[in-house]
Amino acid sequence: MATSSDSPAVVIGGGPAGLMAADALLSAGVPVLLAEAKPSVGRKFLMAGKSGLNLTRAQPFGPFLAAYGGAEAALRPMLAEFTPETVQDWAAGLGQTTFAGSTGRVFPTAMKASPLLRAWLERLEGMGLDRRTRWRWTGWKAGAVCFETPEGPRRLMPPVTVLALGGASWARLGSDGAWAGLLADEGIKVAPFQPANAGLCVDWSGHMAPHFGAPLKGIALAAGPLTSRGEAVISARGLEGGGLYPLSPALREGAPLHIDLAPDLSAGELAQRLGRPRGKQSLSNHLRKVLKLSPAARALLMECARPLPDDPARLAATVKALPVPHKGLRPMDEAISTAGGVPFAALDEALMLRARPGTYCAGEMLDWEAPTGGYLLTACLATGLWAGRHAALRALGA
Repeated sequence: MATSSDSPAVVIGGGPAGLMAADALLSAGVPVLLAEAKPSVGRKFLMAGKSGLNLTRAQPFGPFLAAYGGAEAALRPMLAEFTPETVQDWAAGLGQTTFAGSTGRVFPTAMKASPLLRAWLERLEGMGLDRRTRWRWTGWKAGAVCFETPEGPRRLMPPVTVLALGGASWARLGSDGAWAGLLADEGIKVAPFQPANAGLCVDWSGHMAPHFGAPLKGIALAAGPLTSRGEAVISARGLEGGGLYPLSPALREGAPLHIDLAPDLSAGELAQRLGRPRGKQSLSNHLRKVLKLSPAARALLMECARPLPDDPARLAATVKALPVPHKGLRPMDEAISTAGGVPFAALDEALMLRARPGTYCAGEMLDWEAPTGGYLLTACLATGLWAGRHAALRALGA
């Protein structure tokens, strides 16, 4: 087994957090070897960009930070240093202009991840990045960082190491969570992985089949203490979509889901409209005319609340808080992201593992979660930058 005692800093993981850590180290003058287990870097990043790469969210810092829930305090210093505005400046520095949509979501003008990733890799390689693919990290041995590589086992003795290994969803793209066992072998407890930003399992009756793939627009959703305004899609397996994802923490714990099909109208206004004479027309047609409910929304109402109450006030209350029975979130490998990972208590303020001085952690492998909408990628970049800068200070003896 080849061993090197004169190694550059090692970054393990070629996603956004790992690339940003490498960028920070190289910018400080520290040589970097980037090890990626897959044949290429940025695979999940590129997949996310297929539907338009949501880089960040243009909103005041307070509401932005609040999206990180229980990890808000831990992530505050990193996000304060790499804010949504900084993300946009960073992209512009790579030649990628951005724009903000009506909801504040920020996208590259190109609406793709590939031009940004290509420009970033060119920049890193211009600074001397040593990029190795098909290098799978296998843990530590006698102080060395060990890998299985196409050329056989390798051991490195870097001055610092940054782990940016991702969560445990989308295993085929590299985020398989297998690293948790390697940390456990070192006595580092990892919070169990759980699905986040995932679809919801609902057992529909045959009545719903014609509406599979139909969107539920302009709705509000609630589960436990969490609420969301957005859109969901009815699928054969249940519900999916950005309006649902912010409720993942509560739904994961079994909280019931309620949907407001008419969030812009009060219960009183709904009751008044529902109380209008409907003559011989069906209740479904009446709902369409007086409430402007879509076919999908009417079907959901019938599915979850039949027989509908005749009393306008009771029916209005049902429309405002329709209970949708569910069986929890979809499996973890179908989730966009995961909760769980390395607890912040296992790290110091520099994101260095207390149990392994000189080893830092960044990105989705940390124990935090956030909804889609730019929050996930911003925190991955911010923690990667933070870990990389602090690793550089240690490597340089500062």
